[in-house]
Amino acid sequence: MKANDVRAKTLDELRTELEALKKEQFNLRFQKATGQLENTGRFRQIRRDIARIQTIMRDKRMTATA
Repeated sequence: MKANDVRAKTLDELRTELEALKKEQFNLRFQKATGQLENTGRFRQIRRDIARIQTIMRDKRMTATA
């Protein structure tokens, strides 16, 4: 997910995307615990996407209040 794609979304869209990523992260943890995880690089990608969305959401809230 590119930062420009994330910036183009509204706050509501970002919240739903963030929720979906957190659910996927939770499921990946279970897959890892049971030995079913195939793509270990997806952990890193999801963590970074979550951080990117949270950063842009915070930026949008700060600019809205300013």
